Amino acid sequence: MSDDPGRANLADAVAEPHAILVRPFRTADQAEARALVLAGLGEHFGFIDETLNPDLEDIDASYIRRGDEFFVADVDGRITGTAGLIFESADVARIVRMSVDAGHRRSGIASALVAACKAAAGRRRATELHVYTEPHWHDAMAFYASQGFVAYGRDSIDIHLRLLLDKTSNSSYYFS
Repeated sequence: MSDDPGRANLADAVAEPHAILVRPFRTADQAEARALVLAGLGEHFGFIDETLNPDLEDIDASYIRRGDEFFVADVDGRITGTAGLIFESADVARIVRMSVDAGHRRSGIASALVAACKAAAGRRRATELHVYTEPHWHDAMAFYASQGFVAYGRDSIDIHLRLLLDKTSNSSYYFS
């Protein structure tokens, strides 16, 4: 510790931002991950209908044990983001349950989660990564567009977005 108070202030002023660790879901993450996703849904819809979210009751059973993936973003030991990845076929994986804590948005967490989903899809040789979002969620639409996703269809609720994965440009896709 320095005796010079000016040095301590300088060190505080240039402190690095907190690191984002994206990692696979652990069963110990269950309550925190579920609460984060539900909070985001409540923010968007103004209420939470838990009957529409049975997969969040047991994330391990709903994703991991079915052969899919679920990632969490951890900042300083706290879960600040989530993303599920469902493998719909040998060629297509779909991002679901993408959620970032309101106090941590625009800090790179969603981009880091998409990068983890891209890498996981690529390791399994998927050629497309899909995501569905509601058209009035302008921030989500803009975010996915910034990540290279383009609209390819829609249903009565969502716009369907797709990102073609170029496995030849990222050798990490081929690690065993």
